[in-house]
Amino acid sequence: MSFAAQPLAERTPQVTVDDLLAGLEPSFRFAEVSFDSYIPDPQHPSQTEAVEALRGFSRTLGKQASSSFFGKLFGGGKKPTGPAGIYLDGGFGVGKTHLLASLYHAAGEQGVPAEKRAFGTFVEYTNLVGALSFRKTVEVLSDYQLVCIDEFELDDAGDTTLMSRLLRELADAGVKLAATSNTLPGSLGEGRFAASDFKREIQVLADQFRVIRVDGEDYRHRGLPEAPAPLSTGELEDFAVEHYGDQEIAVDDFGPLCENLSKVHPSRYRQLISGVDVLVLKDVETIEGQSLALRFVVLADRLYDQNVKIIASGVPFDALFTEEMLSGGYMKKYYRTVSRLTALARSGQMGEQAL
Repeated sequence: MSFAAQPLAERTPQVTVDDLLAGLEPSFRFAEVSFDSYIPDPQHPSQTEAVEALRGFSRTLGKQASSSFFGKLFGGGKKPTGPAGIYLDGGFGVGKTHLLASLYHAAGEQGVPAEKRAFGTFVEYTNLVGALSFRKTVEVLSDYQLVCIDEFELDDAGDTTLMSRLLRELADAGVKLAATSNTLPGSLGEGRFAASDFKREIQVLADQFRVIRVDGEDYRHRGLPEAPAPLSTGELEDFAVEHYGDQEIAVDDFGPLCENLSKVHPSRYRQLISGVDVLVLKDVETIEGQSLALRFVVLADRLYDQNVKIIASGVPFDALFTEEMLSGGYMKKYYRTVSRLTALARSGQMGEQAL
């Protein structure tokens, strides 16, 4: 039995700066979403309120006079006052990414061209800084009208200082900002590093945004059954061929895949899964190390973005992380990952659409 897609464990993707910039747009899953396609939970009015707030915010876009970075730097008008953007705060699975992508698309309807709006995850922006340098990143993004930052989270003190400076300079240049996170901006970094030592930088971040709370339950599991039980390793490939024989299937042993994740930078994970429709994952084990766990979080996000179905054996995904991890500083990331992987496994093994 052979499979067309190369195993992820054998891939070593290379990514250029142009690739990083071209990737600053909503993924396949969110390529056509809109405010109208977001379905608020009637039990949580804040969801409807968030939609209306973002609709209003979108109407402020496309009205700024476009100018170059140097035009703004040398007398391009007064610096804006007040928050430069909107920050969606809420638990995982309430549709924040859907809303953020809807804002990105609405900006296009307001006349903001694609090359003047950016959409990316927090890690993609920090990777961009690493590839371009901080000053060049500021120069490039200052010419944008809208910068959307999904899954905003500060994992270390360096990121706090970096993003504080970047967002302050973008706001000063007149760039509109929008972000999503599971944590209020004033509480970013708690439980992960000595956030109290960086109160000034964190407050600078908080000052850039108007915070909008989005309450609710994880929509991926609203009224749906629990995750399917893992299959036996011996039946995985036959199951994949029977149900997805006409699609691109990658077959990976969990151990070698994790080993490769430790070697490939997370900025390349989008390219790592390129062309894969179905991932067959053999002998999943509980991850013991924090570094690998955080890398797996990024992989899960990219798999979810591209709607890659998962067929797995081993431990169920709710046992992917240790109890200590699920109660520690990164718990929100890990619960989001469990939620997303469960949705993909349900799609792969039960034929349900991965919401």
